[in-house]
Amino acid sequence: MYSIVVKSTQKLSQFIKPAAYRPSRGLASKLIFSEYGEPVKVVQKTSEDENVLQPDKNEILVKMLAAPVNPVDINVIEGTYPARPRLPAVPGYEGVGIVEKVGPEVVEIQEGDHVIPIHGFLGTWRTHLVMASDKVRKVPQELGLAEAATLTINPCTAYRMLKDFSNLNAGDYIIQNGANSSCGQIIIQLCKLWGINSINIVRNRPDLPEVKNYLTELGATYVFSEEELLQNAIQKNDIQKPILGLNCVGGRMALEIAKYLEDGSVLITYGGMSKEPVYIPTSALIFKDIEVRGFWMTRWFNENDDSVEKEDMFEELITMIGNKDLQGSLYEMVKFDDYTKALEHTMSSKGMEGKKFILDFTS
Repeated sequence: MYSIVVKSTQKLSQFIKPAAYRPSRGLASKLIFSEYGEPVKVVQKTSEDENVLQPDKNEILVKMLAAPVNPVDINVIEGTYPARPRLPAVPGYEGVGIVEKVGPEVVEIQEGDHVIPIHGFLGTWRTHLVMASDKVRKVPQELGLAEAATLTINPCTAYRMLKDFSNLNAGDYIIQNGANSSCGQIIIQLCKLWGINSINIVRNRPDLPEVKNYLTELGATYVFSEEELLQNAIQKNDIQKPILGLNCVGGRMALEIAKYLEDGSVLITYGGMSKEPVYIPTSALIFKDIEVRGFWMTRWFNENDDSVEKEDMFEELITMIGNKDLQGSLYEMVKFDDYTKALEHTMSSKGMEGKKFILDFTS
């Protein structure tokens, strides 16, 4: 069973920063991998004296509070991700931490601020991290640790795909597979908030009724299993054709999504859970003029480092979360020493289905 997530009832406007922050001192621990391979075999925990971690003039020392284990982190460790860090490396794309020390030329960030990394692979699976101050973004302290730690990948990916590829208006339809994934759940909620109808496809499974109910409560317009989709569920329910397709599965399910798209629509692939190629029939390209695109959040961040669009996106997402209009996927906090549990879960098929394991550095 999934765990129940309890969220803060405070509003963003209630944020009051502490008058002073007293940093802790001791050993700094981190997870590292010195070779690519199976994560549970190549990832090891090491420690060092925290006093050796001193920020330079434009850097900050951050004590990490929480960091999720994402499928992308597993891919990086396995060596299958396009962006490879120099080894040995510390895994971890996302996370949230509290600033313990700032360099003499750092102005906009102060000790005690909560920050999230927003620029590429910084290696968040560690208790302490020194990084350039321009590679983080401040977040309100009342934003829950899990919500803050998982803000950069899935919410931003969902937001950009709905904003950037089709001129979606209230009343329009989109279709997505992998709808119960972490990103899929955010897509459902954003669609509901913006008045967009969502057709959501999930794999065939024993607990299908429970999954359908859960996604419907999040705001899904329709939820079908893959088997129901193959049995023409969309035509049987006389559903309006979607103008945007979102594919994180690949294989035959990408083909099925393309089949139901309106002429001139866009099909975006942002993941490949099935590990199968994306199959698109020639007729979809010629006669339906379907545009097939890919989306990679890392590239978008690199190309929009100082853009107004990036700042607006974070502001809107943080406000939605603070107002309880947007909730993250189900999660479980895991003690740092129990990191192998999080690795094993994320490597399994269940790790792709919405429940996220988050390393807890506070326990």
